[in-house]
Amino acid sequence: MSYLYLAIAIVAEVIGTSALKASEGFTRPKPSLVVVAGYGVAFYALSLALQTLAVGVAYAVWSGAGVALITLIGWRVFKQRLDAAALLGIGLIVAGVVVLQLSGTRT
Repeated sequence: MSYLYLAIAIVAEVIGTSALKASEGFTRPKPSLVVVAGYGVAFYALSLALQTLAVGVAYAVWSGAGVALITLIGWRVFKQRLDAAALLGIGLIVAGVVVLQLSGTRT
């Protein structure tokens, strides 16, 4: 169940961060509400996941997956360019998360 909470935290954080750009500095009410709700759900779900997951591993997965997904959303939705360095960086983040998972770190 803890990985389900972690997945919910990741998706909610990605939604909140994506809406942050659309909020235009919190001047647009609807996207601003999505930001607040997204981050609220993300932190609540992360707190539930941390009841059984090691904090370092959970945070690495949460932040790493979030960075990778936001980068991909920036590329697809906001038409931001991804150069070779950005792709390498995403690959390194994913590799780091995999290594942490395989290390067997537990609570």
